[in-house]
Amino acid sequence: MTVPTDVDLYYDPYNIDLNMNPYPVFARFREEAPLYYNEQHDFYALSRWDDVNKGVIDHETFISGRGALLELIKSGMEMPPGTLIFEDPPIHNIHRNLLSRVFTPRKVLALEPQIREFTTRCLDPLVGTGNFDFVNDLGEQMPMRVIGMLLGIPEDRQQAITDHGEETLNKDKVDSLATGEVFAEFVDWRTENPSDDIMTDLLNAEFEDETGTVRKLRRDELLLYLTVIATAGSETTTRMLGWAGKTLAEVPEQRRDLVQNPDLIPRAMEEILRWEPPALQLARYVTRDVEYYGHTVPEGSAMLLLVGAANRDSRRFHNGDVFDIHREQQGHMTFGAGTHFCMGNALARLELRIAMEEILKRFPEWEVDWPNAVPSETAAVRGWAAMPTFVP
Repeated sequence: MTVPTDVDLYYDPYNIDLNMNPYPVFARFREEAPLYYNEQHDFYALSRWDDVNKGVIDHETFISGRGALLELIKSGMEMPPGTLIFEDPPIHNIHRNLLSRVFTPRKVLALEPQIREFTTRCLDPLVGTGNFDFVNDLGEQMPMRVIGMLLGIPEDRQQAITDHGEETLNKDKVDSLATGEVFAEFVDWRTENPSDDIMTDLLNAEFEDETGTVRKLRRDELLLYLTVIATAGSETTTRMLGWAGKTLAEVPEQRRDLVQNPDLIPRAMEEILRWEPPALQLARYVTRDVEYYGHTVPEGSAMLLLVGAANRDSRRFHNGDVFDIHREQQGHMTFGAGTHFCMGNALARLELRIAMEEILKRFPEWEVDWPNAVPSETAAVRGWAAMPTFVP
């Protein structure tokens, strides 16, 4: 059965301008077209919290193995093994469990002094200049530098990792996934000079693979793992800092509350994550016919699970279309759910908290310099390539 579509109710996931503020469309989706079909790009979309949440968790009906981006699903390309976000159980569980053994809360929390020191180095020279760019002055550098700390890569070489991550995410073709060769020299170095870092842990970790063989990671597997670790969260954290700058500029009274009571910052970060997720949707391949609202989504379809719409659904969040750092906290979908729940969520939250603590100490007020604000050109992870502000 054909899903009826209103010609005025249209969403194009590749439209960068639309993705900067899709929420009026998403609000109409939730009420008028909770199952939406886009004929031009041939995909279905779900927008209500319950539907999106259940869809993300149902990894048997909605699989990631054909790609978690619409363009990957449509390309029909084969996903390389070891790319966690493009895998399904049971192989996904094997690879995820291996990473979870080394990507521990202890290792993440141990980075706080280093992250704070780096943030301080970025911000202190800007005090008194009258200007601060949330992206270019901090957001672009912080995530990859933190990954470098985690992996044990020397600071003077971390910029190469940053450049590689940006190049990977800005590729125009979907068949150009990175091989991880940028990490090869560091792997060789750590093989001869082990340390207390994730790279050393991954070099030495033994696991039982899908054939039942107990072994260590092959070199090609390790390089791909490192690429996943380095790129999966870097772009999203960068964009989140830009959204934080924009959002808090629009609610000066709530920003003032954070300055007066820094203990509210973790709660505010959760609200910003809910309010402006960098990844608006998760794409899945549909493995069987499934019914929604009296219509059939056929096997073989592409389904977009609209995280950005679900995060503002008032069926889940009281006054979901209102930004409120004081709201009672409920889990949002920005880090996903189920088997693909983001392993780097604790690291992202730590980076965002430290960044906002240090920014608000130095710049309690700011206004966005809109003529010079620049949207990012990447459709998959939306946000700002520049979020400049005027600071008193």
